[in-house]
This record gives sequence, C-alpha cells and structure tokens, in this order.
Amino acid sequence: MAKKNNRVKSTNDIELKDRLVAINRVTKVTKGGRAFTFAAIVVVGNENGVVGYGLGKANEVQAAIAKGVEAAKKNLIRVPVHKGTIPHEQEAKFGGSRVILKPASHGTGVKAGGAMRAVLDSVGVTDVLAKSKGSSNPHNLVKATIEALSELRSPAEVAQNRGVSVSKVFNG
Repeated sequence: MAKKNNRVKSTNDIELKDRLVAINRVTKVTKGGRAFTFAAIVVVGNENGVVGYGLGKANEVQAAIAKGVEAAKKNLIRVPVHKGTIPHEQEAKFGGSRVILKPASHGTGVKAGGAMRAVLDSVGVTDVLAKSKGSSNPHNLVKATIEALSELRSPAEVAQNRGVSVSKVFNG
C-alpha cells in the first residue's frame, strides 16, 4: 500500500500552541574553557488533529525554544482524531524507543508519560492508553509517537479503501 501524505500544507490559518518537551545543556570544552549551549525539543499543535515537533539549538534557552518552535511549524502532520481518541491501536519505533498507542473510552484521559503526553495533548487526543518501552530519551520518544500518529488511518479512509460504508468498518 502506498504511503499517504498527511503533511499540513499551510500554517497561516492554524492557531498553534507550543509545549517544551525537554531542554538539554550541552558543554563544549575549548582551550578557552567550557562553552555552554542549549538544545530544546518542542512540540506544537492546534489540539484539533495537527501536530509537529522541532529541535532548536542556541546559546540562550529562549532562543533555542524559539528555533524549536519554528522548526516544528515546518513539519506538521494531520492526525485523525475520532471522538477524542485514536481510531485504532498503533505501534511505532524510533531509535531505541518503542511506543504503543491504544484507543480508550470516553473519560479515561491521557494515560501517557512525559514526552508522549506532550505530543498527545498537542494533537488533541483526550482519551488514550499509551505505553513506552525501551529508551526513555525524549527526542526518540517524541519521534516514535509522531511516527505512530502519522500511521493512523481514519474510519472514512478505511471504508473508502475497502469500498464499504463507515458503519460497516465498525460493525464488521
């Protein structure tokens, strides 16, 4: 099956909120002493099915965050959110991090930790069960979560591919 393109074309009409996932102080030892820089991983989303992540590096924290937000706005994806949860179970892996996302009934909440929670909140998922295995590195966790979300297919898309109605997709 061909990989679908769920990239968002224009960010002009989308109101995006940014969330700082992790900030890392990096030290470079030079002959003049230690030089400190900061790397920030940021997730942006409109809490209505659009999410992206970016990495910013700079000499000050605020500048690193600003660069991360700009980078995140350049790689937004659209995610099918069905009644506040994801349409189906999905697994993904990036580096040493594995994530498992499962749909949950209304009222469950976002059962996810750390970097995964920031991504799921930004995309607008209100009920989901999530598990991370392997590495807890925030960079890899964010990328694995975005990968899992990008592989999700909406019920309408599944129905169209199968040539049946949306109600048949749920009822079998």
